[in-house]
Amino acid sequence: MVAQMNVITFGLIVVYVGGVWKFWNGFHRTSFSRSFPNRLSLSLLWPALLISNKSYRQNFRKALKG
Repeated sequence: MVAQMNVITFGLIVVYVGGVWKFWNGFHRTSFSRSFPNRLSLSLLWPALLISNKSYRQNFRKALKG
């Protein structure tokens, strides 16, 4: 049971970090302002913003299409 939780936790971390990495590298394709704090916060908050914001979802897709 504990080993399964560790695998799931590891998988979620990998998906989160992968999302941050892909969005960070494709940020120039989005319509967001190019400031560093904006880029950092939008990259780190991607799961919550992806769920809650339609405009962010569209820009997230643009960022990942690289």
